[in-house]
Amino acid sequence: MVDFGFDKLMLIGAVALVVLGPERLPRVARTVGTLLGKAQRYVADVKAEVNRSIELEELQKMKGQFETAVSDVQASVQEQVDSANQALQSTWSDLSVDGTSSEGGLIGGHSVVPVYAHPKKNWRLKRGATPLWYKQRLGVKRHAQSGAARVARFRPPRRAS
Repeated sequence: MVDFGFDKLMLIGAVALVVLGPERLPRVARTVGTLLGKAQRYVADVKAEVNRSIELEELQKMKGQFETAVSDVQASVQEQVDSANQALQSTWSDLSVDGTSSEGGLIGGHSVVPVYAHPKKNWRLKRGATPLWYKQRLGVKRHAQSGAARVARFRPPRRAS
């Protein structure tokens, strides 16, 4: 950039005073200051835009690195799962070839656990595990009671007068 010292600025000011005159010099100085401020703001905006684009490129590079790392981890996990599944299938096929059945019979001298079947019990019909005598001793409510019945139940007895 152009380097202006104090002596050069004084020379430019003296020439402007002679050429423009004292009447027009303040108005021209304000205009020049305004244009200089606009130019500085424009340069600052361009710098900010360049910085934003550089940061965006860096973020995109980081995103690409992260995606490659994720795909590598996913591939290794899938490879481990496949190898474990293959080992399980080979063990299961060895057991089912040696035995008679896979539906709960004996396979290779060992009993096979049958497939879980839900008991299909209706939970509404189950009785509580707490005995009735214990509930009565503690005063646990077993039935719904209306407000009027509750008031009548707990109303103190009338005194005879």
